[in-house]
Amino acid sequence: MEEKEQRTLDEELLLLFETAKDEQIKEWLAELQPYDKAQLYLDLPDMYRRRYLLLLSGTDIAELMQELDSEDQTALIEIVGTEKSTEILNEMSTDDAADLLGQLEEEHSEEILVSMDENEAAKIKALLIYPPDTAGGIMTNEYVWIRRHYTVGEATEKLRAFAHIAESIYYLYVINEDRKLVGVLSIRDLLLHPAETPVQDIMFERVISVPVDMDQEEVARVIERYNFVSVPVVDQDERLVGIITHDDVMDVLIAEHEEDISRLSGFGKESITLQTTAFQSAVRRLPWLVGLLFIGLGSGSILSLFSDTIEKVVALTFFMPMIAGMTGNTGTQSLAVVIRGLASRELSWNEMLHLIRREFGVALLMGIVCGILIGLVAMLWMHNIPLGIVVGGSLFLTLIIGTLAGTLIPLVLHALKVDPAVASGPLITTINDIFSLTVYFGTATLFIRYLV
Repeated sequence: MEEKEQRTLDEELLLLFETAKDEQIKEWLAELQPYDKAQLYLDLPDMYRRRYLLLLSGTDIAELMQELDSEDQTALIEIVGTEKSTEILNEMSTDDAADLLGQLEEEHSEEILVSMDENEAAKIKALLIYPPDTAGGIMTNEYVWIRRHYTVGEATEKLRAFAHIAESIYYLYVINEDRKLVGVLSIRDLLLHPAETPVQDIMFERVISVPVDMDQEEVARVIERYNFVSVPVVDQDERLVGIITHDDVMDVLIAEHEEDISRLSGFGKESITLQTTAFQSAVRRLPWLVGLLFIGLGSGSILSLFSDTIEKVVALTFFMPMIAGMTGNTGTQSLAVVIRGLASRELSWNEMLHLIRREFGVALLMGIVCGILIGLVAMLWMHNIPLGIVVGGSLFLTLIIGTLAGTLIPLVLHALKVDPAVASGPLITTINDIFSLTVYFGTATLFIRYLV
C-alpha cells in the first residue's frame, strides 16, 4: 500500500514538472511530510533532482536530510553547491550538521563553515573535535541549562527564551559557577512548584551522566538502562558540554546493528545497501572470501590425508556434505546467540560460564537426536551397521565442537577487547568444516576394519 502511494506521488510530481508553474509545485510540496519529500528526492531521475531541490527552502531540505543516509546526504550537498549548503546547515541541528560536515572533504567542509552564521559555525566546530563514535561525537550542544541559584520563575523565563533553539526540553540541567553539572530538573517539577522556589531545593542531585569520550554503544546502553529521553555529557572536569537525545541513540543502534550484520555476513565494517555498486560490493566482500578461500584449502588437505580411507569406503563421501553443513549451521546459531547477548549488555564472567554450559547442554541434546537419526538413515540406506554408528557418532561429536566454537570464539575475542562481530559466520563455518571433516574421517579411519 505504501509503495503504491509513493508511486502516485512520483507520477504526480513528474506531471507537475511538465504542466505546472513553480509556485503551484511549491504549494503541493508544502503539504508533504519530510519522509515523503526525501523519498521523492531518492526516486526522482537525476535530471529532475536539482530542480526539485531548488523548489524547497533551506528548512525543508534540512528536514529532508534527516531522512537520508550519509552517502545520499553527501551527494545532495554536492548538487546544491556551497551557497545553498550554507543555508541548509544553518537550519539543521548542530549535531546533525557536524556529522554531515565530518563526511565531507576537509577543504569543502571549511568552505561551508566560513560561509555559515558565525554562532552556528562555532557550535559545529566545537563538536567536530570529538571522534564520531564517542559521546562527544553524537551529542548536541543545543540545550537549556540553568544556574543553581535560580528560582523556578527565573528557570521558567530562561526556558521560554531558549526553548526554540534546544533539541530537547524535557530536562533542565543545573550547573554551578564553574559550569560543573550539579543537578537536573524535569519540566514536570518546574511546573508543580511556585515561582519563588529555589531550584537547588527541588533539583535531583544524583545525576546520571556520561563522559565525553565514552563509546557510543555504551551511551546507548546507559539510555536504555535508565529509560532516559536524554543524557548529559561531561568532560574530565565534570563540566557540562552537551546532551545526547534518544533519537541520536536510535541512529547509533541501527548503525551498530547494520555493522554487526555486515561483519557476521563477512562484509567487514561497511554495510552493503541497494545503492552500493557491484564493484563496491565486490571490493568489500573479496578480502574475506579470499582469506577464507585459503583457510578452506585445509579441507582439501584433510581429504588427501584420508584418501586411503575414502577409497576403501566410498560411501563415507555421501554423508560428508551433511556432516560439514550441520556443524557449520550449529556454530553459526551459537555465534548469533552470543553476539546478541554481548550487544545487549556487558556479560559478567559468571554469565559467560552459564552461557557456555547452556550451549554445551544444547549441543549434547542436538547431537544425540541428530546423531541417532542420521545413524539409522545410514544403516538402512547402506545396509551397514558400523557405517551408521560412525556417521551418527561423528555427527554427535562435530555438533558439540561446532556449538562450542560458535560460543567460545566470540567470548574469547570479547575478553581480549576485540569486537566479537569479527568472528563472522563465514569464518566460523570454515573453521568448523575443517574440524568436522577431521573428526569424521578420523573416526572412520579408527574403525576402518569394521567398515570394509
